[in-house]
Amino acid sequence: MLGIDPGSRRTGFGVLDAAGPNLTYVASGVIRTAEGDFAARLCEIFRGIQVIVAQYQPQEIAIERVFMNRNADSALKLGQARGAAICGTADAAADVFEYAPRQIKLAVVGSGSADKAQVQLMMRSILKLGAPVAVDAADALAAAVCHALRGRASTAAARALGRV
Repeated sequence: MLGIDPGSRRTGFGVLDAAGPNLTYVASGVIRTAEGDFAARLCEIFRGIQVIVAQYQPQEIAIERVFMNRNADSALKLGQARGAAICGTADAAADVFEYAPRQIKLAVVGSGSADKAQVQLMMRSILKLGAPVAVDAADALAAAVCHALRGRASTAAARALGRV
């Protein structure tokens, strides 16, 4: 499973193995784009995600949705970075799931208004990491954990209803 935290300057990614009831950390990191031309930065995001998808071959991808902040231009750039990341997953033949930032934070921290440091701490705890990961990578891992938890809840609900 691949989690993505899109950004025009830093796009975080996190890879988990969600086989069975356990979540196992596989890899995480940040695609950092160079200064300058915005179109070139989008291309870097696209190509970086393509490499990650080719290397880890995820079955499912969880990506954070864009939220509207005070600055519309920033939200538009974030949306374009998100689009470049999604396009970079096309070769994966994987389903893409989208989660609002508040939804991710609520799933992994218990509060939709948690700050980045809290998300970082919870990823270290949940995934039993020896060292902290970069903030953007932690956010990407949180998207993947949120998706894994959602999938388990859906499966449990289906079992309770006799559908599985």
